[in-house]
Amino acid sequence: MNAYVTMPLAFEGLPEAEMKARAAQFLETMRKRRTVRDYSDKPVPREVIEAAVATAGTAPSGANQQPWTFVCISDPELKRKIREGAEEEERVFYAGRAGDEWLGALAHLGTDEHKPFLDTAPWLIAIFAQRWGYDAEGRKVKHYYVPESVGIAAGFLIASLHQAGLATLTHTPAPMNFLNQLCGRPDNEKALILLVVGYPAEGCVVPAIGKKPLEEIASFL
Repeated sequence: MNAYVTMPLAFEGLPEAEMKARAAQFLETMRKRRTVRDYSDKPVPREVIEAAVATAGTAPSGANQQPWTFVCISDPELKRKIREGAEEEERVFYAGRAGDEWLGALAHLGTDEHKPFLDTAPWLIAIFAQRWGYDAEGRKVKHYYVPESVGIAAGFLIASLHQAGLATLTHTPAPMNFLNQLCGRPDNEKALILLVVGYPAEGCVVPAIGKKPLEEIASFL
């Protein structure tokens, strides 16, 4: 068993007034975040993507196993192949695999099987969950709370990219097995999200939808 090792906590407390101000400011920043499906091909510096992914890597995870892999893709040919693979799955999805109820739920978003953003946006980030790992001796190691851990990290990533002035789209073609092959990922990893990252196209519009108010999503006891 590994030894339990500790270190001093690096924590900066804030005065109550500043705490409230920061919380309110971040709320207003995140309220402007919208899912974007129309992208400019304007380049985004790799350093911005690296910083955002590093931020995602600070997320909490079950047993601190950090069961995630972020494959950051800017290569035009690979993006083209990913679009082809995604649209193939989406054609089947919209042709009937999803079922009438699911398609009805999506209708107000105006989505279909065409995904031009996958090769227009400057970056795609394929987020993989590591269902298990290996120790230093190469023995298989079970990972715990994998979907929860990767979901939290993905949230950190989206918030970081938005804070940096970029738009994102969480694209989830199903199934996503083609991403393992195209990204060269092993069998112990499962693609969960294909995150599209870049600047909105000029004149971009988004669906006129809102978010539930606080009283509908929270209970204070």
